[in-house]
Formats: sequence, structure tokens, C-alpha cells
Amino acid sequence: MKDNKLDNPVWHSLNESHQAFSLKYGDALFYSPEYCVFGEQRQSKNISDAITSYAQLSPSFFVIGEKPNLPNTFNIQQEVACLQMVVSEKIDIAPTHSIVKLESEHLDDVLTLVAVAYPHFFQPKTLFLGSNYGIYQDGKLVAMTGERMKMHEYTEVSSVITHPDYTGRGYAKQLLAHTVNQIFDETKKPYLHVAKSNVAAIALYEKLGFQTRREITFWGIKAG
Repeated sequence: MKDNKLDNPVWHSLNESHQAFSLKYGDALFYSPEYCVFGEQRQSKNISDAITSYAQLSPSFFVIGEKPNLPNTFNIQQEVACLQMVVSEKIDIAPTHSIVKLESEHLDDVLTLVAVAYPHFFQPKTLFLGSNYGIYQDGKLVAMTGERMKMHEYTEVSSVITHPDYTGRGYAKQLLAHTVNQIFDETKKPYLHVAKSNVAAIALYEKLGFQTRREITFWGIKAG
């Protein structure tokens, strides 16, 4: 496929739309950790020094792509094998619930939902990397979906979160459709990452028209 920038999504996002959040360490780029704890090397090079430097800001984080060479004092705590999936056209689903654009005034509600359902990948300022949308029920935020890594041509769909007490009601499907369609309206192409083990999510994405482009690994790294 010709979508080569998707082979290095962190690198190209931090070189393009997300330059303001970029930290450069030699041959590696990392997100400022209050926004996202992802890093990536452009090519297969030793980034031990970069890992040591970034760990002073965030003791645990993810390097995406090829398995990195680690300094002696670091360990790989997680190896998350993911599918990178793309969708080629808008999703035709009429919403049955009111969808709210999540702004700074919704941050406490977002962090409360994240703490229950999505604690590992969401940081205090992840909400501000792109547009996010949610559904409220019973006076609380019960589902959300939004944007994370962004390039000039591509936007990653992320934070597909539903509170465990509110699953099975079609919230994720409606929020995914809304988010994807908004990305297309910006003349960008949506893509996402999903753990290979999350078969229910993969089935939903495929039903909505997503296709697997490649496999990609998220390496969870921690000092000590």
C-alpha cells in the first residue's frame, strides 16, 4: 500500500500536525508526556540514550514499531501486538443519542471515565490532541471516542471507551461513525490501532468498514 507514513505514525505526527508536542532525542521523537507517552525511532537505530532521557519525564511509556534496544536499567513490561486498521469511506449510521463535543470543561468527566475503562494510554492532556466526542446518560459521561495522533493527511481514531455499566447500547458504534465522518470532512483519512487480543473491538471495526493494514507493536517500557 502507498500509505507509508502510517508505518511510522508517531514520527510523522510529531513532524507534522503535532510538532508543538514533540520532544526530540537524537534519532527518536517522543510526545510530551502530559499529552501522550508514545515515542518512535524513524529507522532501526539504537535509542538507548533517548529512552534514558525520556524516562526522566515519564517513568513508564511506549515505543512503537520495532523492538527497541534498552539500557540495562530498563525492562519491557508490556508487548501489545496491535492491528493498524484504516477505513476508506464515511460510516452511514444515524445517531440515536445526543453526541457532545468534549472540551476543557468536560475534562473531569473524561478523566473519571478513563480511570474506570481506559487507564493505561490516556494522559491528563490527551483530550487536547484533537477533537473528542461523548455521550452522557444519567448525568454522567458514559462513552467517548476521539482523535489522538494527527498528521497532515491522517488522523488516528482513539479513546474508544464505554463505561462497563453501559456497554451493549451502541454508543461506541455511533461515536466511531461520528468521529470518522468528522475526520473525512476535514479531508483527512482515519485510522486506528487495536490490540489483536481485542476480538470484540476488531469485529466492530470490521463491521463499520475498517480493514487491517498491518500489524504494529507497542512496547511498554519502564525504568528499574
